[in-house]
Amino acid sequence: MGTEVAVVAGERLARYGFPEGHLFGPDRHGAFVRELQARGLAAQVQVLEPREASYEELLAFHTPSYIDLVRERSQSGQGFLDAGDTPAFRGVYEAAATVVGASLQAAEAIMAATARRAFVPIAGLHHAGRDHAAGFCVFNDCGVVIELLRRRHGLDRIGYVDIDAHHGDGVFYAFEEDPGVIFADIHEDGSTLYPGTGAAAETGRGAAEGTKLNIPVPEGAGDATFGRIWPAVLEHLERFEPQFIILQCGADSVEGDPIAHLRFSPRTHGRAARELAALADRLGHGRVLALGGGGYSRANLAQAWCAAVESLVGVQ
Repeated sequence: MGTEVAVVAGERLARYGFPEGHLFGPDRHGAFVRELQARGLAAQVQVLEPREASYEELLAFHTPSYIDLVRERSQSGQGFLDAGDTPAFRGVYEAAATVVGASLQAAEAIMAATARRAFVPIAGLHHAGRDHAAGFCVFNDCGVVIELLRRRHGLDRIGYVDIDAHHGDGVFYAFEEDPGVIFADIHEDGSTLYPGTGAAAETGRGAAEGTKLNIPVPEGAGDATFGRIWPAVLEHLERFEPQFIILQCGADSVEGDPIAHLRFSPRTHGRAARELAALADRLGHGRVLALGGGGYSRANLAQAWCAAVESLVGVQ
């Protein structure tokens, strides 16, 4: 049933975008919504209005001093929130908190069974750390969702799958020693792309050793490469039986992205969403939250994200 899928979208969510022609501009949201409507998908999903996360919700993952810094620079609109990648702009605090609120809203809809699966286009800000911004990511909505799913719903095994071209370092290092986060990440090798992390040897530490799977792929890797390695991701998840699955389906891994060098087609994003939904169904809960992540070609992100939504709608 199409209405089993929720999509969180709206003008407030579109505000998370950097000004003056930045690659991560506020027009990314509109590119997705237009394609969603053109494919007739908007009529097959519940569209939810985004809300802003509270300060207390942000504290589930981030430090108070960092949240306060974002709030302060949001008022002036001056300076950077990291060493020089992520500029402040007026209202950045509210915009970034709305990304987190949108992802939480989607997760809560799934947990309340008002939706079986959900998609949030401007979300999946996987580079932000607990105490810093990084790589255009101000607050890490993935991390907040993971923490609050555990705190509010008592889940102890959450799957996180990332097919963005960039390694999800903000999520990986925050939970590197946490066996309750089952992590799998296919990304362009760190020797050729930011942030330079995610080596295959990084498999978790301490009690979490073996719960993390990093699969770096070379520049130019396409659907054939993805097809060879994707079964390992499914096997990894199946082994640990997560009670909720998050998919960060960044579209910068699609061929032609202006800053990354992979050559996946949007079919790959559709496949990932479809097969994770099928896995979630086999595990007995069906819970999949897909997050848009990166992607700087507007045409690519519209195609890849809508392929993911189409798959979530199509898997009964």
